[in-house]
Amino acid sequence: MHAQVTFPTPQTAVLTITGGGPLNILGTPVIRALTAQLAELAERPGLHCLVLRGSGTRAFVAGADIREMASLNAASARAFISGLRDLCNAVRHFPVPVIARLQGHTLGGGLELAMAADLRIAADDAVVGMPEVKVGIPSVIHAAMMPAQIGGTRASWLLLTGENIGALQAERWGLLNECVPGDQLDARIAQIAEGLGGIGIEALRQQKRLLRRWEGMGVDSAITDSVAEFGAAFNTGEPQHHMNAFLERKQAKAQAQPQPQP
Repeated sequence: MHAQVTFPTPQTAVLTITGGGPLNILGTPVIRALTAQLAELAERPGLHCLVLRGSGTRAFVAGADIREMASLNAASARAFISGLRDLCNAVRHFPVPVIARLQGHTLGGGLELAMAADLRIAADDAVVGMPEVKVGIPSVIHAAMMPAQIGGTRASWLLLTGENIGALQAERWGLLNECVPGDQLDARIAQIAEGLGGIGIEALRQQKRLLRRWEGMGVDSAITDSVAEFGAAFNTGEPQHHMNAFLERKQAKAQAQPQPQP
């Protein structure tokens, strides 16, 4: 078995890489298993959040399988990288937010997989990097997202030097959303997942679709596009439900406040 799914709550799924050895290396069998599991989970109607993680503590994913890649030719290399592209796209276009849980090393194809997630939460002693140039290949596919995510100067450093950086530096660069002590990592991710679980599922899915669409639009087009989406939200009943609940809580709080004495 190359991937395992658990459901800590009805709203949250955890997809764990289990077949890539102690460093969760991405070879073709693991890539195919993860892609298939993502397709299955995408059809789960009550899901609000997916946590993507490696097994163990040594790595989220320490890269693609060098043993497999060392025997490739041009045609089989294109097939291999196309499979990894499809896996990363399955994460990027997953219908609800995906949290990448990073511990230990996240390198190469593993960092591309993490960048495809919506949120990246890491242990503060984790390490990330794009070392492909050091083994004779360029960083490709979802490495193309890096200049937009962290800026051209920082992307050039990581992609051209192949040097790793620590999680705290990666957080300062905007590559990670948050770093926490390793013994608090799972509790923090559970807290974020719980918050996502309390959000209306239609609004959550709509917001993720908008984020993906905006990536291919100019600002003016994205603004115009969002007007129709705002109107469509009111067809779901979620705005009315959540807004009225907010107003009721506000009214109850005001009524509970001590009244000023005359």
